[in-house]
Amino acid sequence: MPTQIPSGHKENSYQAIDSHTQQNNPGTKNRICQLFGIRYPVISGGMVWCSGWRLASAVSENGGLGLIGAGSMHPETLREHIRKCKEATEKPFGVNVPLMYPELETIANIIVEEKVPIVFTSAGNPKAWTPFFHEHGIKVAHVVASTKFARKCEEAGVDAIVAEGFEAGGHNGKEETTTMCLIPEVRRCTTLPLIAAGGIGSGAAMLASMGLGAEGVQIGTRFALTEESSASPAFKEFCTRLNEGDTLLLLKKVGPTRLARNRFFEQVQEAEDRGAGKEEIAALLGRGRAKKGIFEGDLENGELEIGQNVSQFKSILPVKTVMEELVSEYNRLLASLRPM
Repeated sequence: MPTQIPSGHKENSYQAIDSHTQQNNPGTKNRICQLFGIRYPVISGGMVWCSGWRLASAVSENGGLGLIGAGSMHPETLREHIRKCKEATEKPFGVNVPLMYPELETIANIIVEEKVPIVFTSAGNPKAWTPFFHEHGIKVAHVVASTKFARKCEEAGVDAIVAEGFEAGGHNGKEETTTMCLIPEVRRCTTLPLIAAGGIGSGAAMLASMGLGAEGVQIGTRFALTEESSASPAFKEFCTRLNEGDTLLLLKKVGPTRLARNRFFEQVQEAEDRGAGKEEIAALLGRGRAKKGIFEGDLENGELEIGQNVSQFKSILPVKTVMEELVSEYNRLLASLRPM
């Protein structure tokens, strides 16, 4: 059965992502581009230890929407990154805020004080903070892994939904629904602008996402492995050597997380295979594992969070090149489509 587009949603999948076309024909302009004031419906995920001001500003400068990842920053560090991002670009950018962050109120106030125009929230109830951000003129998107939470987003009044499949690196939903399955389901249950995430890192994957009903994409792994990413060079180089099957969803009793294989991965897998409880897994995880692996480059003992599509990327490129390749491949493949 074909996907049913909800009433009020204009079908705009499969259109060329070219700003000049959009400017000359405003009626066809992509809703994600309209909402965030960007050229291309491409968002860089707000990844811990990767998404600092350099990456966010570079993505925004090149036509997408760059996000700063607040989840790995102390409040004043976030303020510094926001200010440096504003110095580096006049284009829109945003901040990703995990709603389980321990100093959430402080972070939210900094975002307001620094006049950040866009916030992406995750890992919590969007009802809690969406009204606060809206009161200050800030647009809000929320990340979900199921239709249940997509409906909660509608109730909370968010401006857009990010539906993320479990191909994504780092923390994932417990449902383990793939992007290919999740996007049509979320499209059926909401009229809100929809962004696809999880395993997307090419123009071909963007085109597939649009065909499933998304209007934009959020990309993590491909941007984590760019020159502007704040991840350790050792981590980036390690990731370019990974092959298909070298990541797996572990830590399910603590919080499902996609990790690359290393010594820590093997320790977690062994513990889970023998039925270790939540307390033992949490003790093994400890604190600071992600920083140790991604930011400090401890490739054996660190928590190496990266997406399932990492095997597709064998070089560290500048953001400008990545954006050019995404757009050119998308438009080339779109032009090649023929009716069946």
